Amino acid sequence: MYPALTDEALMGLIQQSNPVALETLFNRYYKTLCQLCTVYTKDYTVAEEITANLFIKLWDNRDTAILNVKSYLFVAAKNLSLNHIQKKKDPVHSIEDIDLQGHVLKDRDNPFKILSGRESYDKILNLIDTLPTSQRQVLLMSRIDNLDKNEIAKVLGISVRTVETTLYQSIKKLRQLLKGQHNFTSEG
Repeated sequence: MYPALTDEALMGLIQQSNPVALETLFNRYYKTLCQLCTVYTKDYTVAEEITANLFIKLWDNRDTAILNVKSYLFVAAKNLSLNHIQKKKDPVHSIEDIDLQGHVLKDRDNPFKILSGRESYDKILNLIDTLPTSQRQVLLMSRIDNLDKNEIAKVLGISVRTVETTLYQSIKKLRQLLKGQHNFTSEG
């Protein structure tokens, strides 16, 4: 075990096919990654499987250069969890399975408004992508993933106060960026 080595140093050893380095990285992040995956999947057993598969994938693709190992692991865990949820959704087998009352378009849901909403959403996501990594991560976890400050702090290994400060800074920056957009319209 190499508890004193940085994540990047461990990744260097993993690239040299050192299984002890992988085990050290696994032990360092396994529990936290399982907690993150559980937030999405609502099933700890599935979260454990996703996390284990993530480390298998890391080993299988050890030739790939990873600049920030911790960020890579958390983003990959989130994406694998979301993929699992997407695959788990049951397809509609017949028209009788659809709740027609819930799927009938209302007058306000005309194609123009739907497209405008999507365009606005895409613009906002593009602006969010310009934020610094820590601000983007906290903002998305808070607003898109609906995690509370305590959960975000636990997942990222930072204090709740840091989460609050980072969230405030990211929202402030996003508002400034939105004000700078000339063609941005908000649909209410």
